[in-house]
Amino acid sequence: MPSRIFDDVTRLAGDAATALNGLKSEVETAVKSRIERALADLDVVPREEFETVRAMAILAREEQEKLSDRVAELEARLAETSAPKPAKKPKAEPAVDTMPPPPKA
Repeated sequence: MPSRIFDDVTRLAGDAATALNGLKSEVETAVKSRIERALADLDVVPREEFETVRAMAILAREEQEKLSDRVAELEARLAETSAPKPAKKPKAEPAVDTMPPPPKA
């Protein structure tokens, strides 16, 4: 008779463990669902989406820095080619008499 009691207790403990594992799984699912709903209400982006946008921002920043360097280089070249050249002195032209000729007598 004592062995039958031990068998019953063992089976009861096994059934309880199985029931607790099922309950644990249900509780985890419910909590996860609640957390996801709360995060959606807070308008929080998923980690994957955040990482994608972050990578895009890094690439955009690198491209902006390259373009900024290129603009500075082109402006320097433009300044060299369009620098004012020393003014040449104009050649002296012969004087032209602008007075009307004297009347004939």
